[in-house]
Amino acid sequence: MINLKEKDYVVIVQCDIVKQRCPGYLCEKAFNERTGGFASYPKDKAYRKINLTCGGCCGRAIHRKLTNLARVIKKREGIEKNSIVVQLSSCITKDNYHAPPCPHLDYIKGLIAKIGLDVCEDTVISDKAQQRRQAGLYADNKE
Repeated sequence: MINLKEKDYVVIVQCDIVKQRCPGYLCEKAFNERTGGFASYPKDKAYRKINLTCGGCCGRAIHRKLTNLARVIKKREGIEKNSIVVQLSSCITKDNYHAPPCPHLDYIKGLIAKIGLDVCEDTVISDKAQQRRQAGLYADNKE
């Protein structure tokens, strides 16, 4: 279990294809309200946050982006890797309105682990998508 109280920096990673249409508003709202995938983040803790995309299929660019981010913020601000958590957005992790889960999800998680960063899944858990999962229209890939 990741201790989110020890984290200072949250990197939200969204699907590059979805991001061409989605402004990320619902992910940002869920983060600020500590709902959905952010429900376990302490409400009384201020985090720094940045949004990135995976870079496009197959997600390999996320390795370069996160490696560079970790290097730069350590050099400029002394922020260590163990203070960073990567939150994979629901457009990557879940069957939803945008698309099915990313076919490269395990590969992306492996790339992030190779860097030594912690990973959490999901951002927005919409009521409508949950209803569709319960009705069998969307797969519940958490089971």
